[in-house]
Amino acid sequence: MARRTKAEAAATREALLDAAEEVFLEKGVARTSLEQIARHAGMTRGAVYWHFKNKADLFRALLERVRMPFEELVEEIDDPGLADAPLEAIRLACRLGFIRLEQPRYRRVHAILIHHCEVFGDIDPLAMQNEMAEESCGALQEYFTNAARLGQLRPDIPPEVAAQLLQSCLGGLFHDWLRNYEQFSILERGMELVNTLLRLVSAP
Repeated sequence: MARRTKAEAAATREALLDAAEEVFLEKGVARTSLEQIARHAGMTRGAVYWHFKNKADLFRALLERVRMPFEELVEEIDDPGLADAPLEAIRLACRLGFIRLEQPRYRRVHAILIHHCEVFGDIDPLAMQNEMAEESCGALQEYFTNAARLGQLRPDIPPEVAAQLLQSCLGGLFHDWLRNYEQFSILERGMELVNTLLRLVSAP
């Protein structure tokens, strides 16, 4: 019985996050109340407060469902040979990230963060975006540093510059795609850009 109750609680939490995703996308985060989310989920506001302290807590949980730390993407590829092929690890991790982004949930939640969220209360979307970008750039720099150590990176390009180049490329692509996601595949265009950039920074 306890196990079923725990499963039911988890299902309720997911249903509330699903409802929040839909309402945030339609109304924006600042203009959405917890009562609207509860109503959209067919629940009471008390159910929301049982699982989340406030709207900021709920919003962070929504983001957590689509977070893609670079190191975790590499680990998912599960190829021990990538330890000696850091540039290939970057390429494959980017590919996996693009595949994830083309899933509706990932696209919608990132669209909410970028286009439907204003600064209010405990929520600062710019700070959240900066945190994600810094985490990504830091991980990329580690892989480019390893590539330089192995002689796989052009000697005239410092690892931190290579990381910033790729991070800027990915950020620009991501924002362009969110504005026009029906116009092109982020997987196809993204891999064209990533493959080209990695060729440019690779050692001859």
